[in-house]
Amino acid sequence: MATGRKSTKSPPIFSQEFIMQNHADIMSCVAMLFVAGLMFQVTSPLASMFVVLQNNVSSPLAAEKLGQQPQDVPWLYAPSFRDLATIFFYTIICIIAHAVIQEYGVDKLQRKVHLSKTKTAKFNESGQLVIFALFSAVFAGYVISQEEYLTNIPLLWQDYPSAHRAMPFLMKFFYILQIAYWLHTFPEFYFQKAKKEEIRSRTITAIMYLVFIGGAYVLNFTRVALCILALHYAAEFVFHVCRLAHFAEKKAFAAPAFKFWNVLFVFVRLGCACLAVLTFWYGLRTSEVPSVDLVAGNFNTTFIRLNCLLTICGLQAWLMWNFINFHLRRVRERSAQLKPRPSNQTRAAMNKRKAKKLEHEVRNLPEADQETTRALHSRSSTDKKRD
Repeated sequence: MATGRKSTKSPPIFSQEFIMQNHADIMSCVAMLFVAGLMFQVTSPLASMFVVLQNNVSSPLAAEKLGQQPQDVPWLYAPSFRDLATIFFYTIICIIAHAVIQEYGVDKLQRKVHLSKTKTAKFNESGQLVIFALFSAVFAGYVISQEEYLTNIPLLWQDYPSAHRAMPFLMKFFYILQIAYWLHTFPEFYFQKAKKEEIRSRTITAIMYLVFIGGAYVLNFTRVALCILALHYAAEFVFHVCRLAHFAEKKAFAAPAFKFWNVLFVFVRLGCACLAVLTFWYGLRTSEVPSVDLVAGNFNTTFIRLNCLLTICGLQAWLMWNFINFHLRRVRERSAQLKPRPSNQTRAAMNKRKAKKLEHEVRNLPEADQETTRALHSRSSTDKKRD
C-alpha cells in the first residue's frame, strides 16, 4: 500500500491510483485463487506447483535401507525449473506482507516522528528491512542448528554435490522466500511511487542479493551461503534498529548501538570471508572435477570455485570500503564543525598582511603598470564585497 494516509475520495476503478491504494487487496485475491485451486481435483496439480515446494527427491528405498519408516525420513528437495512458479506465488505473498507491515506498523510509527521526505523514505526502508532481517537471521540460524553446520564445519563442503543438492524442506523454503522477497522489490517501486534516486540504490541492492542467493541456489552451494546469510542478516538487523532509533531521536540508545554495530560489522565481514576461504579454497578443492556435470549438479570446477571465492571476498571488501569511507567522511565533517572560526581582529590582521604583500608586489612593477594593477585589484575586491 502506498505510504501516507489514503484520501477520502475513492479513485476510479482500474485507475493507476486505485491500483496503488488497493494493491494489497488485489494481490490477496490473486493468492486466494491459487489456494482455492488446491481444493478441487481438476486444478489441484496446477495450483500445487505454485503453493507447494517442487521436486521432492526423497525415496522410500532410502528409508528401507536405514531400517526406518518412510514418514520418519526427512523430505529432501532439489532445485528445478518448476521453482519459478513457487517463487512467483511467494513474491505475491511478500507484496501482501509488505503492505500489511507498512500500514499497521511503519506508518503508525512514522506519524509519531516528524521527518523530512528523504528521512521518511529511509525510515520506511528500515522499518521493512528490520523485520525481514530478523526473520531471515532467525530462520537461517534455526536451519543451521537443525543441520548441525555450526558444530560440524566440514559439512559445508563434504559429500558435494549429492548431499548439497538434496536440501531439507526448511532450507529450500528459506531460499524460495529469499528470492521472492528481493524480486518483490521491483513491483514495489510502482506501488510506492518511488523516486528515481531511491530506485537506483534499491535496484543495485536487490540485484546483488539475487545474484548471490540465486547463484548459491543454482550451483548447489547452499550450505555455505546459508551460514554467510545468517551472519549478514544479523548485522543488518542491528543496523536498521540503530537507524530507526536515530530517526526517532532516541540518542541515548542510538549512539551506543551504532558503536556496537561498527564492531559487529567488521567481525561479520571477516567471518563471511573466512567461511568462503574454508569452503572454496580448502574444502571443495579436495573433490574438484575437471568439468561441470549438469546431471549430477556438480559445479565444483577450478574456474567456478575460484570465481565464487573471489566474488564473496570482493563483496566483503567492497562493503568494508564503503564502511571506511563513510566513517572518514563523518570524521572530516565533525572536524570541520569543531574548527574555530577566525575572529574579527584576526581577519583584519590577515587582510592587512594581504594588502601589504600586494602593495609590495605592485611597487616592483614598472610605473606604467602600477596604476592599472591597483585599479584591477580594487575592482575585484569591490565585486567580492557585493557578492
